[in-house]
Amino acid sequence: MSKTTSAFNPLRQAMLAALLMLLCGLLAWSLTPRRMLVDVQGRMHLEQMMPKAFGDWTELAMNQTTVINPQQAEQLSRIYSQTLSRVYINSQGQRVMVSLAYGEDQRDGKQLHYPEVCYPAQGFRLLAQEKSMLQLGDVSLPIKRLSTQLGTSRRESVTYWTLVGDQPFSGGIAKKLTEMRYGLRGVIPDGLLFRVSSIEVNPAEGYAIHQRFAESLFAALPAADRARLMGQANARQP
Repeated sequence: MSKTTSAFNPLRQAMLAALLMLLCGLLAWSLTPRRMLVDVQGRMHLEQMMPKAFGDWTELAMNQTTVINPQQAEQLSRIYSQTLSRVYINSQGQRVMVSLAYGEDQRDGKQLHYPEVCYPAQGFRLLAQEKSMLQLGDVSLPIKRLSTQLGTSRRESVTYWTLVGDQPFSGGIAKKLTEMRYGLRGVIPDGLLFRVSSIEVNPAEGYAIHQRFAESLFAALPAADRARLMGQANARQP
């Protein structure tokens, strides 16, 4: 090999390395999601979407009772685009507290905060938790149930579900896979946490009330709102 050819090898290697770095950078740029799902499906309007009366359930005015929300308002405003809290009562006098938290951007740093973390952070003891499935029409909704206690007397039963876009998920791996499916299409998904809770000494009684509440709400919602609030079977990805 001549001295001239040998001298050009480092230059060629540097140019090849620079080219590979450029190609990697372009590939990363092309795979980075830039389109918000809310720009495709439209923004959520929780106050309008959540009916104040349906089936056997009617909203109680907030000046009659309040929802104890185990997250500070300032923290909520940093994480979520919208939140909604209501209390409903049925003809039997059973009450449920409903709290919705919606975020338009589910990238790291703006993700949903779960009740099993938020409740203990606000002084509740987590007595039990379990995963389950809630069948609502053609939607199999993965849910989580918690039994909590505040102080020595307040026992609160909690049922909640979470969505990425209109896809329900259970667990961090399922959430990441759903986000990746959106990401491969260049879409940044939104997310929703829907929590139903009640003050019940017996958690099983509370969970049964939550199920009847969810079934009644599912039947009352228009199809488009149902998909955004409770998930959609075989949902079409953008």
